[in-house]
Amino acid sequence: MVSQRKLQWLGSILCLAMMWKVALPMEGTEFSGGRVTGPLLNMADAGILLFAVSLITSFWFRRTSAMLGLGASILSLPLCLLLLAPGPFRRFAGGEWSVPLQSSFVWNKWTIALIVLLVSTAILCLSNLWRPKSQLG
Repeated sequence: MVSQRKLQWLGSILCLAMMWKVALPMEGTEFSGGRVTGPLLNMADAGILLFAVSLITSFWFRRTSAMLGLGASILSLPLCLLLLAPGPFRRFAGGEWSVPLQSSFVWNKWTIALIVLLVSTAILCLSNLWRPKSQLG
């Protein structure tokens, strides 16, 4: 059976790779300079950094790694939600948008997979935080 530690490591490395794939092409574009989208991209960049640190610490400091992974998942999720549902996100966030809305929802398999992965990693990190130390594998 796969231990919680290995699952958390796997979740961190997959989230790191997929967030890097999503956020890196947006760096240096108009997206990074927006009043709403700029902070979202900065949050995603911080999430990438936290996933990397979580990945490094996952074998020595399990609870610290779980906290970092949970924080990284939470920081990365808003950018993915914007990419998946720009219409509802714009209504929720408000602000002035320079690009007209083309569609309320954009069904992209990679974005949906990333959201599922981020939520799964967050749940796994939460379970690692709540488990007694003796039950962590």
